[in-house]
Amino acid sequence: MATQQVFTMPDFYLPYPARINPHLERARAHSMAWARQMGMLDAPKPGGGVVWTEAALARMDYALLCAYTHPDCDGPMLDLITDWYVWVFFFDDHFLEHFKYSRDIPGATAYLARLELFMAADGQEPPEATNPGEVGLLDLWRRTAPDRSPHWRRRFALSTHNLMIESMWELTNIERGRVANPIEYVQMRRRVGGAPWSANLVEHAVAAEVPDQLAAVRPMRVLVDTFADAVHLRNDLFSYQREVQEEGENSNAVLVVERFLDCSTQESADVVGELLTSRMHQFEDTALGEVPALLAEHGIAPDEQLGIGAYVKGLQDWQSGGHEWHARSSRYMNEGMAAGVSVPQPGTLLAGPTGLGTSGLRFRSSGLKRRAQQHAFAPFRPVGHLPVPELYMPFAHRVSPHLGAAREYAPGWARAVGMFDPLPGRPDVGALWDERRFRGFDFPYCAAMIHADADPEQLFLTSDWLSWGTYADDFYPRVFGMSHDLAGAKLLTERLSAFMPLDLGATPEPVNAVERGLADLWPRTAESMAVPARRKFRADVERMTASWVWELQNRAVNRVPDPVDYVEMRRDTFGSDLTSSLRRLAGGGAVASEVHQHRVMHELDTAAQDYAVFLNDLFSYQKEIEYEGEMHNMVQVVETFLGVDRNRAAAVVAELMKARMEEFELLVEHDLPAMFDELALDAGTRAVLVDHVAGLKDWLSGILEWHRRCARYTEAELQRSRVPTTPSGLPLAPVGLGTSAVRVFAGSGR
Repeated sequence: MATQQVFTMPDFYLPYPARINPHLERARAHSMAWARQMGMLDAPKPGGGVVWTEAALARMDYALLCAYTHPDCDGPMLDLITDWYVWVFFFDDHFLEHFKYSRDIPGATAYLARLELFMAADGQEPPEATNPGEVGLLDLWRRTAPDRSPHWRRRFALSTHNLMIESMWELTNIERGRVANPIEYVQMRRRVGGAPWSANLVEHAVAAEVPDQLAAVRPMRVLVDTFADAVHLRNDLFSYQREVQEEGENSNAVLVVERFLDCSTQESADVVGELLTSRMHQFEDTALGEVPALLAEHGIAPDEQLGIGAYVKGLQDWQSGGHEWHARSSRYMNEGMAAGVSVPQPGTLLAGPTGLGTSGLRFRSSGLKRRAQQHAFAPFRPVGHLPVPELYMPFAHRVSPHLGAAREYAPGWARAVGMFDPLPGRPDVGALWDERRFRGFDFPYCAAMIHADADPEQLFLTSDWLSWGTYADDFYPRVFGMSHDLAGAKLLTERLSAFMPLDLGATPEPVNAVERGLADLWPRTAESMAVPARRKFRADVERMTASWVWELQNRAVNRVPDPVDYVEMRRDTFGSDLTSSLRRLAGGGAVASEVHQHRVMHELDTAAQDYAVFLNDLFSYQKEIEYEGEMHNMVQVVETFLGVDRNRAAAVVAELMKARMEEFELLVEHDLPAMFDELALDAGTRAVLVDHVAGLKDWLSGILEWHRRCARYTEAELQRSRVPTTPSGLPLAPVGLGTSAVRVFAGSGR
């Protein structure tokens, strides 16, 4: 008797109808023969029986998955793509049987390390294959790699590495009986899940690679991330019953949300469905808005533009086709979803007003509702003071003995670079800051805690960077935001890079306080740095300033950001990489990039950053929503997404902070020492990383203490610094795009 479904599937937003490849039957026959040839139908389970039988493989029907997700490729390409998916699902099931059920972590580690050798780089020979996973990967790599460029092979090998190696994260959580927090889950699921890997295969299937210079740029990265998140969230909805109830897995978004929000399984599934819709909208906004602008900005040749168009279309086809397959495959919970609808015959397309191919049309109203909510933000509405919930902070703050000297020094530097001068061309607004406000902000106090061991000059420099970053963060929305002057904001952002030459050479003449401040800070900071460190620090500053333009773009269309995009961009808008590294400006040993890119270091840094930016959002809620008309605040994002009031949203944000901090502590106690051994790091490198963790602890505790003590977020200060408004209550703003740039850059020669 079939097990009853544990929840009703949410409405799926899927605006692109699915189509099916005419070579389906050929791929079915080929993939079955290939799996048999690779030994996948004879692979034994540890307790008896085999991982797959021919009947089980036929029921799962990966050829149907690939025919839906790659409807336009020819027969031989569909055969190859199908073989890749047969291999990846076999790997997943084989790994489950041999290592997840038994919790054999040492055996899993050795198995995965050897498997990776079968994606050999040019000039390298793989070892002899000894099991079906190795035999299959060796065959597939030899059939695929010669047709692709070196940069595609590197990206695909990394995607394959991630979905194999990061399976250890899932296994470790099962061993610990631990369910991930929502933010950790989404970003780790991209590594563990196969969707980035699938996106690489889309490039291969459409014979159009993403140009190497664009692959890491935000719009292309967001395309892959939103595609991946949507694929994984959909898979988690369909596979919850099999994974969680039957296999004992705990890496599933429905379970993650259920545990975090302490809600029913049905409520959790509905939230996951809403997040899936939101990520689909983010994909559309990026594909239709940001990608064309990116291609024009980089002068991409017409043939490459056509290739990127084919790639984007391929990702759309995958979403629609993947949904169709999930609704039919015996692998998933899909009772009733395919009732009365037969699988199309080879050579036909799904069409007409009925059937699963029109699911996006049937549920379009759900997607429209979500989009309407996202654009319904009411700026400058009175919200009053937001009580900050109790916050979990396990680390005590320390204070530099040179705080008094830094407090006396800091106003003089701010005055010298022009932070107390009237804004260019804005007599109605006057100065952005004055000395009284600046002293109330007390950046030296924050610097004295995040860099408690600094000598006086180092502390002055840290304080100046905090002053400059906050002033520039206030400058962008005040000067460019009210007039929606994106051109002026982009021009300033472009000019700022010119004030950070890697060779410490000549810079333009600064024309405003933002430029004058950076012109002073860069040589004081970079002179003692090696060129690689300079390059990274400059990139940290550039990501921060570019993210402020992203905020202005959202304000221009009154769009509350997608929750996942907000979390990831908020790290940049806060200047997390910049401010958390100020303690290390005095020097420190270099660490190889592959160490910093390791899962443990990435999770350590992002967990700390999320705690810091969320606490800022709690303290700055009234300032941003009521006094600045700003929607970039985690409390507001949660309000919009979950449809709750501000107090419930604030409680959710505080719980997220606690979850990220507890993850940080777990990583420091257990995962960091394990990474030291895994990578066989020497004593010097270990000491640098231990010091990095100590710096993050000081940064976190210091930022919290500063927010509690400084005047920046008090209602009295907000009243004194209120933006001038018109009689209707709206802020005064100049008229016309580009007018801000004319004033700000007057006399700059640009």
